[in-house]
Amino acid sequence: MAKKTYGDELAVEMNEIMRHAQKLIDATSDKIDDKTKEARAMLEARLAQAKVKYGEFEDRFREKVEATDVLIHEKPYHAIGGSFLLGLLLGWLMSRK
Repeated sequence: MAKKTYGDELAVEMNEIMRHAQKLIDATSDKIDDKTKEARAMLEARLAQAKVKYGEFEDRFREKVEATDVLIHEKPYHAIGGSFLLGLLLGWLMSRK
């Protein structure tokens, strides 16, 4: 069984938010108030934009994660060395007052 990552949890949460927003739009479809119609139209437009932007972001994020995974598997000692040096630098910076 694959372990769920933070990115997977974030994707699930964003999909839930978009699903709830769509339910809100559907629930107000029978309202006839002009302000409600304007708000509904604006929410529909913003939700459509958010879906597109989130889809693009998710694709780029997954590509970068996969590229990083491949790099770490191909050159594990570089990753270990880089992490070690970064830890030393952060430790040195934090110890200074």
